[in-house]
Amino acid sequence: MSEIVLSAETTRTTGTRSSRRLRREGRVPAVVYGLSQDPVSIDVDWPELRRVLTTDAGVNAVIHLEFGGEKQMSIVKDIQRHPVRRDVTHIDFLRIDPNQDVTVDVPVVMVGEAKEVTDADGMVDQNMFSLSVNAAPDNIPNELEIDISDLTVGDSKRVGDISLPIGVTTDVDPEETVAVGMITRSTLEAMAAEEAAEAAAEAAEGEFVEAAEGDEAEAPANEGGDADEAADSE
Repeated sequence: MSEIVLSAETTRTTGTRSSRRLRREGRVPAVVYGLSQDPVSIDVDWPELRRVLTTDAGVNAVIHLEFGGEKQMSIVKDIQRHPVRRDVTHIDFLRIDPNQDVTVDVPVVMVGEAKEVTDADGMVDQNMFSLSVNAAPDNIPNELEIDISDLTVGDSKRVGDISLPIGVTTDVDPEETVAVGMITRSTLEAMAAEEAAEAAAEAAEGEFVEAAEGDEAEAPANEGGDADEAADSE
C-alpha cells in the first residue's frame, strides 16, 4: 500500500474564534502529540483529511503528516464532531514509532450464517463491534472476522474465538462476549401463545373426556331401572 501523506499548516493560533475561521475556510483544527515531544497545533484541509480517512484502513490508517519541512508518522487518536451536523470540528493525531506497537480499536465483523439460530427463528445479537489490539504500525488489520456458522441459540462467541493475525495481540479478556445466538421477542411471544393454545386445547379435551365418562357411568343405571320397571309390570 502506498504511503498516505497529509499536508498540514502550523500557522494557526489557538482559540475558538480562530478555529471557527479555519472551519469556514474548509480547514480542520488539529493537534499532534506523542513520543515525548511537545504537542504542535496544526490545521489540515478537510477534503484531504476526508480522503486519507476513507481508505480501506479507515481511521486506523497510518498517516504521514507533512509540516515544518519533515514528515511525522501518526494515527488518528480522536475525532470531535459537531453534535448536530456531525462535521469534524477537531482531530487529534498521535505520533508513532514504526518500530513500536500501537494500540488501536479495530472493527469486528461477523462472517458466516448461524443456520441453527435462523432455523429456530432467532437472531444473532452482536455485543462487541470493535476490539482493542496491539500491532506494529504496518501490521494494523483493517477489520477482524469472527465466524458464527456454528453458533446455536443460547450459545455465544467470545474474544478468544477471533483469529488474530500474526503479530497482533489484545489485552481484552478472551471470555468477553462478542455475539450471542438468541430468540427474538416476537418469536418468544409466538411460542408462548402456541403453548397457551395447546394448554387450552388439552384442558378442553380433558373436560370433554370427563363429561363423556360421566355419561357412560350414568347409562347402566338407567338401563337397569328400565329393566326393573319392565319386570314389575309383568
